[in-house]
Amino acid sequence: MSDENAHVSVDAIRAVSRQLVRELGFMGGDFAGTDLPPSAVHALIEIEGGCVTARDLAVRLLLEKSSISRMLRKLVEAGAVQEEAGEEDGRVKRLSLTASGRKRVAAINAFARARVSGALGRLKPGQDLAVLEGLQLYVDALAAPSAVHPAAPAAAIVRGYRPGLIARITAMHALYYARTSGFGQRFESVVAAGLAEFCNRLGNPGNEICAAMQGKEIVGSVAIDGEDIGAGTAHLRWFIVDDAMRGSGSGKRLLDGALAFADETGFAETHLWTFSGLDAARHLYETRGFVLAEERPGTQWGSEVLEQRFVRFRQGGSAERLSVVSDT
Repeated sequence: MSDENAHVSVDAIRAVSRQLVRELGFMGGDFAGTDLPPSAVHALIEIEGGCVTARDLAVRLLLEKSSISRMLRKLVEAGAVQEEAGEEDGRVKRLSLTASGRKRVAAINAFARARVSGALGRLKPGQDLAVLEGLQLYVDALAAPSAVHPAAPAAAIVRGYRPGLIARITAMHALYYARTSGFGQRFESVVAAGLAEFCNRLGNPGNEICAAMQGKEIVGSVAIDGEDIGAGTAHLRWFIVDDAMRGSGSGKRLLDGALAFADETGFAETHLWTFSGLDAARHLYETRGFVLAEERPGTQWGSEVLEQRFVRFRQGGSAERLSVVSDT
């Protein structure tokens, strides 16, 4: 490529970037259907994922600590965000959304999804994936690591079985739920047996498992089981991320990838079972269209909990897609 062509390419990208900023509303007026500035909208979306501190927000939003402090003070005063002292260090404040904040984020997500869905609907088949891949490449190139703003841990999302997957996913479940819910051997055995049986069916249509990979290590998982509930219904199972990856966005990407697979495969509904008390996970499910359909006491995990079944109906041909690498 000649220097002249390279110059034209750079100017063309700059022009498109400016237009994208204008179309997204960064130049003024209501942003994402709210009266909030863009930084506050992004902060609320990050806090929604759970396990976030002010320091985390500074890293993810590339803002100075003083700017984050002022923004959080306004969000707390507005009743959208609440602060809670951390269990290990009371000086570290964990951030979470209030009921008002969750309502506001739901409206933001609905507005953004409508904008994206409308734009994707005007593309030709296959161009949506090209848009996603192009934007991801561009963002990755812009976000070069720096000493000032260290990048949050990144994980690649891949499909399919790989050696050690059953053991690793079982271990993540066993360790996390032993610490947070007091589950023991019975829970671990149920997870291991169910996952092993499912992996024997991975070759069947409608079944898929995704793993978040950091290097060669599995740091998260989610699966779609298309056979164990009934025709036209997908079962979302074994959704978890390693403790070190919480807040990195890996969980959102795993969930979006699984739901994209379910929609593309043609399942009319996707169901998942969880239990009461996992508030951060529930908020994430609800932002993806899941609604609570059933509650009942259960002891299958070794101690009694209030089991909950959530249902999500297929998005009408406009499911968000994720760049997921198929394992071959």
